[in-house]
Amino acid sequence: MANDPHTPSQAPAPRHAVYAVPAPDSPWWQAGSLWLGRCAATGATLNHPWMPGFTPDEMHHLTQEPRRYGWHATLKAPVALADGVTPQQWYDRLTTLANQLPPVTLPPLVVRRLGHFLALVIDGDDQQVQALAAACVTRLHDLAAPLSASELTRRRSAGLDAHQEALLQQWGYPHVLDRFRFHFSLTGPLNGLSDARVDRLMQAATAWFAPLPRLALDRLAWFVEPTPGGPFRWEASCPLRGADA
Repeated sequence: MANDPHTPSQAPAPRHAVYAVPAPDSPWWQAGSLWLGRCAATGATLNHPWMPGFTPDEMHHLTQEPRRYGWHATLKAPVALADGVTPQQWYDRLTTLANQLPPVTLPPLVVRRLGHFLALVIDGDDQQVQALAAACVTRLHDLAAPLSASELTRRRSAGLDAHQEALLQQWGYPHVLDRFRFHFSLTGPLNGLSDARVDRLMQAATAWFAPLPRLALDRLAWFVEPTPGGPFRWEASCPLRGADA
């Protein structure tokens, strides 16, 4: 019976995401993982780089939210798999998709404030990466389980307009397609930081990432959240091998 205390409850299903990530041996992966204080490929905890005007504890707190996801830009937000869909089927479909999509060399990335957090965003034409993200959203969606009532409530708590609500209902996430903005999150909420300190953190982030070359995206990365609220791990990569590769 459902209310029998001796009946084991079903463990929450892992969530699966598709992320854009740099090559794991690249300066971009090292710089981003160091900034966050964690490598999602190995699970290792890393020492934050020294940032003028901020203590290591402050950097650890400011990067807490993005750290558990690992260094990434979201292409398809985390989902549970639909009933009967196995992780192997998810990986096979992701591989098929990656074989059809070309790699992308991004325009320059710049530090910007997006609402309540800082992120690296594209400064220039983003049509290629928009197409990449749209393909991941639309062509993998049939493998995803419908959102639970609690997940819908959580998404709506941020305040959605009518179009975002429609995207949430159709694709399980409100920030997709024409509402998608490619970004690498640098911080969680900046609550309590004065505008002057936010500016200083933006300057520090700019100085940290500016020396890096333009970023080439040559893979779709499969990330997994094994338990709710736990750290995501980089499960596998699928090289982008489309016609323009």
